[in-house]
Amino acid sequence: MSAGIQKEYTMSILVDKVRISGFRGIRDFEMSLPRVAVLIGPNNCGKTSVLKALQLALGDYGRHLSDEDFHIDGDDERSEKIIVDVRIVSTNDEGSRQNAFSKEWTNEFGDKIRADAAGRQFFAFRTTAEPQAARTGFLVERHTLQEWVEYANWLSVVTTSSLKFSSRSEFVPFVSIDAQRDIHHELNERSSFVGRVLSQVKYDKADVDVLENMIADVNKEAVSKSAPLARLKEQLNALNESFGGEGNAEVTPFPKKLRDLSKNFSVHFGDTAASSFSMEYHGMGTRSWASMLAVKAFTGLMEELHQEEAEPYHPIIAAEEPEAHLHPNAQRSLFSQLFDSTGQAIVSTHSPYLAAMCALANLRSLSARGGHTQCYSLIDGLSGEELKSLHREVMRNKGEILFAKAIILFEGQTEDQVAPVFFEHWFKATAFSKGVTLAAVNGRNYGPYIKLALSLGIPVAIVSDNDTADGNSTKTIVDNQIDKIKSETDLDFSEDWFFLGYLSDPNDLEAEIVKACGLRDEIIAAFVERAKEVNQHPKYLAVKQKELEELSDDDLIEKMRSEKTSYSGFLADKLSQNGFGKSREAVVPQAFQSAFLKVEAWLT
Repeated sequence: MSAGIQKEYTMSILVDKVRISGFRGIRDFEMSLPRVAVLIGPNNCGKTSVLKALQLALGDYGRHLSDEDFHIDGDDERSEKIIVDVRIVSTNDEGSRQNAFSKEWTNEFGDKIRADAAGRQFFAFRTTAEPQAARTGFLVERHTLQEWVEYANWLSVVTTSSLKFSSRSEFVPFVSIDAQRDIHHELNERSSFVGRVLSQVKYDKADVDVLENMIADVNKEAVSKSAPLARLKEQLNALNESFGGEGNAEVTPFPKKLRDLSKNFSVHFGDTAASSFSMEYHGMGTRSWASMLAVKAFTGLMEELHQEEAEPYHPIIAAEEPEAHLHPNAQRSLFSQLFDSTGQAIVSTHSPYLAAMCALANLRSLSARGGHTQCYSLIDGLSGEELKSLHREVMRNKGEILFAKAIILFEGQTEDQVAPVFFEHWFKATAFSKGVTLAAVNGRNYGPYIKLALSLGIPVAIVSDNDTADGNSTKTIVDNQIDKIKSETDLDFSEDWFFLGYLSDPNDLEAEIVKACGLRDEIIAAFVERAKEVNQHPKYLAVKQKELEELSDDDLIEKMRSEKTSYSGFLADKLSQNGFGKSREAVVPQAFQSAFLKVEAWLT
């Protein structure tokens, strides 16, 4: 079959929408799906719940349902029903939606296909699960949906018994890969993906005869070269006496029949064939990666079998934390392999390396703010330059932003060094332990960061300079930038999501910590500490100390500005040590205090 036809089969449909209600922490939820979707977000935000809900609709999760899968609201009331709606649409080779399904998929979906107001075909169905009153267990049913209504009205849709269907589509299988995968344990499990690949192993009769003759020769040679095996065979021939001399004992170190080879199937890996050893002796990284590749082998094999029968095939591969146990470089390779897989992939991850490889439009950020899982994705309408800037400034260098509970942005180098110290003084904890990312934007270009964060449901606080340079007011520039974003987008700039604070007028950070905070002693101590790298003699340091103390505030500020690259780290150390015993309110500038109070509210 040609490569072109293969591509048509793997790309001609897309599960593009899923809606979930009443499942675990999900009360009412909608998510769009590209061909490769990467789910990000903090722990307990609902990533696993989304995958399991999809498995309920498309796979076999119904047999694993328990009472704990039913949503419990704030009044401790358990949901009576789980509802999962899924929509499947037709696409072209590039993944763009088309008006009609191909002949192969039309044959598969049949009378379940519907059309929207624009005449575009889709197949949508609802999966429901509810406890059975008369007996233990749960009743899981699927119904075709007549229309795909607006999200606000989706739960009011009523299904009819005439549109009920029972079986899942074998042509759209749900392939679930959990975070604890281990190929060593899977090698002897018939239901694992390795076992399912082995179950497909078949040979022509002529090949079986040739291979079994080769195995017989290997067994004969192995016995003849081994005195213990030859002696064992000789003694076992005494069994003839029990069968009237008609028996024949064989010693077969290797399985005699080709069909038995898979019973002792193993995988070896190493730098060379000579130095390879069994998977059970490898670490979890290699074993889990090998398990992932076994899944890819299985889906590729099934695709070929469906192509031979001229049948469509579109697996949904759902991988939970595929980066577990893997080195960052291996994580990047793994993502490339998932991206090239047949069908569709949905990946949940905590890895900034893996997320940074994903197209921004394919990110789905989940948040459980307010106690209920919500989904966020990048807004439409970003310019090509903005997307490049996001990839360059955020994804490559600050990928952890994607996983933050909140972000605090500021301008440049001095802030980059001392803001973490301010945070620790205020919270008595590090920023990363609180799930907060502190990021310098290296200028005043806050726009890309704001658009990315608010798109993905991450609240943002900005602490900006308030100075004027060459007649240009920083406050005016930043205010205009924020106003422009507000006018061009529907992003939520309410206090629940956004904070903008300025240092005292007309200060930058250097002026703020001298004039507003009165941290001259700490600044001078930092400069003296840096001087020790040049000369540690006490007289030299005493002279430096005196020179610094004689500087006016303005001269000290200018010195800080001109030497910030080499000096700001020493200032951060001195502020962290707090050798002068000052309170947090005395050390932390007021604008940072206000930002921290806002972040504190967001986190709680």
